[in-house]
Amino acid sequence: MPLPPSVPRDALHLRRIELRGYQRADGLFDIEAHMVDTKTEAITVGGGRVVAPGEPIHDMSIRLVLDADLLVTDVIACTDASPHGICPDATGTLQCLKGVRIGPGWSKAIRERLGGRKGCTHLTELLKPLATVAFQTLWKVRENQPAAVDSAGKPRKIDSCYAYASDREIVQVRWSMHFDGSPPR
Repeated sequence: MPLPPSVPRDALHLRRIELRGYQRADGLFDIEAHMVDTKTEAITVGGGRVVAPGEPIHDMSIRLVLDADLLVTDVIACTDASPHGICPDATGTLQCLKGVRIGPGWSKAIRERLGGRKGCTHLTELLKPLATVAFQTLWKVRENQPAAVDSAGKPRKIDSCYAYASDREIVQVRWSMHFDGSPPR
């Protein structure tokens, strides 16, 4: 069901984000993000440059190259439009993610390596949804692997979201020994 209609309004900003996952011929996986920001009115950005309505203020892309264990083997990033001339230099900061595995600790690794002045805010923001797309892309590879568990043997998926709450039906059916709620009605 879509959102209900709003009161009359004027569009001011549009951010388009596209995320895609690919399996490569060499057995690795490309997980890509592309983000474009536009305005409906002309704006002046760094150095007095005017960006016309509908022209990108930000046009940025990232490709993470992963193996089947979600280990980052390469990072490619580009900034084709930005408000400041120095912004494209920040693409190189993402190289610090080589050798990092997507999984528990991914968000912390991003903050530690790229937070604040260490990286570009916009590129860094794209890394969280890239991780989700990586999991979705590799579902077929990973579906036959045992569920990841914590030190007590409890599947990590439990309590990771609303649907997998320990008192919900999915947990009762899939992992009954870890169900801690009332039976569904």
